[in-house]
Amino acid sequence: MNMAKKTATNSKYSEDWVPVQAISNGMIVLDNNLKVTGVKITPRNIFILDADSQMGIINNLKNFYNQIDYEFWLVVADRPVDISVYMSQLQLLYNQTQSPAIRKLITEDIQKGNSFMNNNVVDTEYYILFKDNDIDRIQKRIRQLINSLSSCGLTASQTSNEDLRIILDNFLNGGQTTEFGTVVAL
Repeated sequence: MNMAKKTATNSKYSEDWVPVQAISNGMIVLDNNLKVTGVKITPRNIFILDADSQMGIINNLKNFYNQIDYEFWLVVADRPVDISVYMSQLQLLYNQTQSPAIRKLITEDIQKGNSFMNNNVVDTEYYILFKDNDIDRIQKRIRQLINSLSSCGLTASQTSNEDLRIILDNFLNGGQTTEFGTVVAL
């Protein structure tokens, strides 16, 4: 045990010192059996709403945050956007189309898509995470978070395993996209 701890301390690999046992059922299971989980919030641009609607949502969010009586983290994570399938479909459509006007529109879409891919466009995702070891309490908190956010006009769902992997990847790699495999082997 002492040798393993010393190896982790001297290791150059982050996965050797991150206390993660597994990611399963939408939860990160830590070495001490605590579970980190939460909800993913679907982004919503409230600034296209009228001023009264904006203030209503903001006030509801204030009340929501003030009602949470346990430690939680607001996490913002960038997820790379993969439009390669869409780009392939555009190319097939271009090859099948005879009309010059439609081909021109498809070409413009392909150029726009290439611009996105060349500039590493990302989706920004929002999470509320917490830790606990009691599964019943975890499920109750997740339901409360989803319902409370719904009353604020926001849509939320429990974090998925993939969501949690993205969050860990962002944390461990400073937001840089890795292309060589997983950060934490599961």
